Amino acid sequence: MTEFAGLLASLQQSDSFFPSGSMAFSWGLEALQQDGLVKDAASLAVFVESQALDRWAGLDQGIVCAAWRAVSLDAWFEVDAWAEAVSLPEPMRQGARRLGRTLAEVHARLDCGLARDLRAAIVSQRTPGHLPAVQGALWRSFGIDEDNARAISAHTACTGAVSAAVRLGIVGHLDAQHVLTALRAPLAAILARPAPALDESWSSTFAADIAVMRRHRHDARLFAN
Repeated sequence: MTEFAGLLASLQQSDSFFPSGSMAFSWGLEALQQDGLVKDAASLAVFVESQALDRWAGLDQGIVCAAWRAVSLDAWFEVDAWAEAVSLPEPMRQGARRLGRTLAEVHARLDCGLARDLRAAIVSQRTPGHLPAVQGALWRSFGIDEDNARAISAHTACTGAVSAAVRLGIVGHLDAQHVLTALRAPLAAILARPAPALDESWSSTFAADIAVMRRHRHDARLFAN
Protein backbone atom coordinates (compact mmCIF):
# COMPACT_ATOMS: atom_id res chain seq x y z
CA MET A 1 0.00 0.00 0.00
CA THR A 2 2.86 2.38 0.75
CA GLU A 3 4.22 1.96 -2.77
CA PHE A 4 0.85 2.71 -4.33
CA ALA A 5 0.30 5.68 -2.01
CA GLY A 6 3.61 7.13 -3.20
CA LEU A 7 2.62 6.54 -6.82
CA LEU A 8 -0.73 8.24 -6.35
CA ALA A 9 0.97 11.17 -4.63
CA SER A 10 3.39 11.43 -7.56
CA LEU A 11 0.52 11.54 -10.04
CA GLN A 12 -1.27 14.21 -8.01
CA GLN A 13 1.81 16.42 -7.75
CA SER A 14 2.66 16.12 -11.46
CA ASP A 15 -0.88 16.84 -12.64
CA SER A 16 -1.28 20.28 -14.23
CA PHE A 17 -4.68 20.39 -12.51
CA PHE A 18 -2.90 20.69 -9.14
CA PRO A 19 -2.77 24.41 -8.13
CA SER A 20 1.00 24.57 -7.62
CA GLY A 21 1.45 27.89 -9.41
CA SER A 22 4.05 26.38 -11.74
CA MET A 23 2.06 27.46 -14.79
CA ALA A 24 2.26 31.11 -13.72
CA PHE A 25 5.78 31.88 -14.95
CA SER A 26 7.16 31.47 -18.46
CA TRP A 27 10.91 31.58 -17.67
CA GLY A 28 11.72 34.02 -20.49
CA LEU A 29 9.52 32.48 -23.16
CA GLU A 30 7.41 35.62 -23.62
CA ALA A 31 10.43 37.81 -24.34
CA LEU A 32 11.89 35.19 -26.68
CA GLN A 33 8.60 35.10 -28.56
CA GLN A 34 8.52 38.89 -28.86
CA ASP A 35 12.09 38.84 -30.16
CA GLY A 36 11.00 36.33 -32.81
CA LEU A 37 13.32 33.61 -31.48
CA VAL A 38 10.54 31.22 -30.42
CA LYS A 39 7.73 31.33 -32.93
CA ASP A 40 6.71 27.77 -33.85
CA ALA A 41 6.89 24.14 -32.79
CA ALA A 42 10.49 23.69 -33.94
CA SER A 43 11.86 26.70 -32.06
CA LEU A 44 9.74 25.85 -29.02
CA ALA A 45 11.28 22.37 -28.98
CA VAL A 46 14.74 23.97 -28.85
CA PHE A 47 13.67 26.22 -25.96
CA VAL A 48 12.11 23.45 -23.88
CA GLU A 49 15.00 21.07 -24.58
CA SER A 50 17.40 23.75 -23.36
CA GLN A 51 15.37 24.32 -20.20
CA ALA A 52 15.26 20.58 -19.52
CA LEU A 53 18.76 19.47 -20.47
CA ASP A 54 20.79 22.65 -19.90
CA ARG A 55 19.09 23.91 -16.74
CA TRP A 56 16.91 21.37 -15.00
CA ALA A 57 19.36 18.47 -15.45
CA GLY A 58 22.33 20.38 -14.08
CA LEU A 59 20.70 22.65 -11.50
CA ASP A 60 17.11 22.10 -10.39
CA GLN A 61 17.48 18.33 -10.33
CA GLY A 62 20.32 18.49 -7.82
CA ILE A 63 18.46 20.99 -5.61
CA VAL A 64 15.34 18.79 -5.54
CA CYS A 65 17.42 15.77 -4.51
CA ALA A 66 19.43 17.66 -1.89
CA ALA A 67 16.20 19.04 -0.41
CA TRP A 68 14.67 15.55 -0.46
CA ARG A 69 17.69 14.23 1.47
CA ALA A 70 17.75 17.06 4.04
CA VAL A 71 17.34 15.45 7.46
CA SER A 72 16.31 18.60 9.32
CA LEU A 73 14.87 22.04 8.68
CA ASP A 74 18.29 23.59 9.22
CA ALA A 75 19.78 21.26 6.59
CA TRP A 76 16.98 22.25 4.24
CA PHE A 77 17.73 25.94 4.85
CA GLU A 78 21.26 25.31 3.55
CA VAL A 79 19.91 23.74 0.37
CA ASP A 80 17.52 26.64 -0.14
CA ALA A 81 20.33 29.14 0.40
CA TRP A 82 22.32 27.33 -2.28
CA ALA A 83 19.39 27.61 -4.68
CA GLU A 84 19.28 31.35 -4.03
CA ALA A 85 23.02 31.75 -4.58
CA VAL A 86 23.16 29.94 -7.92
CA SER A 87 20.08 31.61 -9.44
CA LEU A 88 21.89 34.55 -11.00
CA PRO A 89 19.19 36.46 -12.97
CA GLU A 90 17.06 38.41 -10.50
CA PRO A 91 13.73 37.64 -12.26
CA MET A 92 14.53 33.92 -12.08
CA ARG A 93 15.20 34.19 -8.35
CA GLN A 94 11.96 36.10 -7.84
CA GLY A 95 9.99 33.62 -9.92
CA ALA A 96 11.42 30.60 -8.10
CA ARG A 97 10.70 32.22 -4.72
CA ARG A 98 7.16 33.11 -5.71
CA LEU A 99 6.41 29.62 -6.97
CA GLY A 100 8.02 27.97 -3.94
CA ARG A 101 5.96 30.10 -1.58
CA THR A 102 2.81 29.31 -3.55
CA LEU A 103 3.49 25.57 -3.36
CA ALA A 104 4.12 25.75 0.39
CA GLU A 105 0.95 27.82 0.84
CA VAL A 106 -1.20 25.35 -1.10
CA HIS A 107 0.01 22.37 0.90
CA ALA A 108 -0.29 24.28 4.17
CA ARG A 109 -3.95 24.81 3.32
CA LEU A 110 -4.16 21.09 2.64
CA ASP A 111 -3.08 20.49 6.26
CA CYS A 112 0.53 19.46 5.62
CA GLY A 113 2.52 20.20 8.79
CA LEU A 114 5.86 20.46 6.98
CA ALA A 115 4.35 22.90 4.49
CA ARG A 116 3.17 25.09 7.37
CA ASP A 117 6.72 25.10 8.77
CA LEU A 118 8.18 25.99 5.38
CA ARG A 119 5.60 28.69 4.79
CA ALA A 120 6.30 30.22 8.20
CA ALA A 121 10.04 30.27 7.51
CA ILE A 122 9.48 31.84 4.08
CA VAL A 123 7.03 34.47 5.33
CA SER A 124 9.38 35.43 8.17
CA GLN A 125 12.21 35.72 5.60
CA ARG A 126 14.34 33.13 7.34
CA THR A 127 14.74 31.47 3.95
CA PRO A 128 13.86 32.45 0.35
CA GLY A 129 11.81 29.31 -0.42
CA HIS A 130 12.97 28.36 -3.92
CA LEU A 131 10.61 26.09 -5.84
CA PRO A 132 12.91 23.03 -6.32
CA ALA A 133 13.91 23.13 -2.63
CA VAL A 134 10.27 23.27 -1.51
CA GLN A 135 9.37 20.51 -3.96
CA GLY A 136 12.02 18.11 -2.72
CA ALA A 137 11.13 18.52 0.95
CA LEU A 138 7.38 18.26 0.48
CA TRP A 139 7.43 15.37 -1.93
CA ARG A 140 9.49 13.24 0.43
CA SER A 141 6.96 13.96 3.19
CA PHE A 142 4.23 12.54 0.91
CA GLY A 143 6.04 9.21 0.55
CA ILE A 144 7.43 9.97 -2.91
CA ASP A 145 10.84 8.38 -3.39
CA GLU A 146 13.80 10.36 -4.65
CA ASP A 147 13.75 9.04 -8.21
CA ASN A 148 10.06 9.77 -8.60
CA ALA A 149 10.64 13.25 -7.16
CA ARG A 150 13.26 13.85 -9.85
CA ALA A 151 10.87 12.62 -12.54
CA ILE A 152 8.05 14.85 -11.28
CA SER A 153 10.40 17.82 -11.24
CA ALA A 154 11.48 17.16 -14.83
CA HIS A 155 7.91 16.65 -16.00
CA THR A 156 6.53 19.80 -14.37
CA ALA A 157 9.40 21.90 -15.70
CA CYS A 158 8.63 20.79 -19.25
CA THR A 159 4.85 20.95 -18.99
CA GLY A 160 5.09 24.44 -17.51
CA ALA A 161 7.07 25.61 -20.54
CA VAL A 162 4.78 24.05 -23.16
CA SER A 163 1.67 25.24 -21.32
CA ALA A 164 2.99 28.79 -21.47
CA ALA A 165 3.62 28.33 -25.21
CA VAL A 166 0.05 27.16 -25.77
CA ARG A 167 -1.38 30.14 -23.89
CA LEU A 168 0.88 32.49 -25.84
CA GLY A 169 -0.44 31.01 -29.08
CA ILE A 170 2.96 29.72 -30.23
CA VAL A 171 1.71 26.14 -30.66
CA GLY A 172 -1.44 24.10 -30.19
CA HIS A 173 -1.95 21.22 -27.79
CA LEU A 174 -0.84 18.50 -30.21
CA ASP A 175 2.44 20.21 -31.05
CA ALA A 176 3.02 20.71 -27.32
CA GLN A 177 2.63 16.97 -26.79
CA HIS A 178 5.09 16.27 -29.60
CA VAL A 179 7.65 18.44 -27.77
CA LEU A 180 7.10 16.52 -24.53
CA THR A 181 7.28 13.15 -26.28
CA ALA A 182 10.58 14.00 -27.95
CA LEU A 183 12.11 14.81 -24.56
CA ARG A 184 11.05 11.56 -22.92
CA ALA A 185 14.09 9.54 -23.99
CA PRO A 186 16.80 12.11 -23.17
CA LEU A 187 15.22 12.83 -19.80
CA ALA A 188 14.96 9.12 -19.04
CA ALA A 189 18.68 8.79 -19.79
CA ILE A 190 19.43 11.62 -17.35
CA LEU A 191 17.21 10.11 -14.68
CA ALA A 192 19.04 6.79 -15.07
CA ARG A 193 22.17 8.50 -13.74
CA PRO A 194 22.67 10.01 -10.26
CA ALA A 195 21.70 13.65 -9.86
CA PRO A 196 24.63 16.08 -9.63
CA ALA A 197 25.74 17.14 -6.15
CA LEU A 198 25.16 20.76 -5.24
CA ASP A 199 28.82 21.66 -5.67
CA GLU A 200 28.68 20.20 -9.17
CA SER A 201 25.63 22.23 -10.24
CA TRP A 202 25.65 23.98 -13.61
CA SER A 203 23.30 25.77 -15.97
CA SER A 204 23.74 27.19 -19.47
CA THR A 205 20.41 28.63 -20.62
CA PHE A 206 21.96 31.92 -21.67
CA ALA A 207 19.32 33.02 -24.18
CA ALA A 208 16.44 32.49 -21.73
CA ASP A 209 18.36 34.13 -18.88
CA ILE A 210 19.11 37.20 -20.98
CA ALA A 211 15.51 37.33 -22.19
CA VAL A 212 14.07 37.24 -18.69
CA MET A 213 16.51 39.94 -17.53
CA ARG A 214 15.39 42.12 -20.44
CA ARG A 215 11.73 41.83 -19.49
CA HIS A 216 11.50 45.58 -18.73
CA ARG A 217 11.90 46.17 -22.50
CA HIS A 218 8.89 44.01 -23.23
CA ASP A 219 5.30 43.82 -22.11
CA ALA A 220 6.15 40.37 -20.75
CA ARG A 221 4.01 40.10 -17.64
CA LEU A 222 1.28 37.78 -18.81
CA PHE A 223 2.26 34.95 -16.46
CA ALA A 224 4.43 36.82 -13.96
CA ASN A 225 1.75 38.90 -12.23
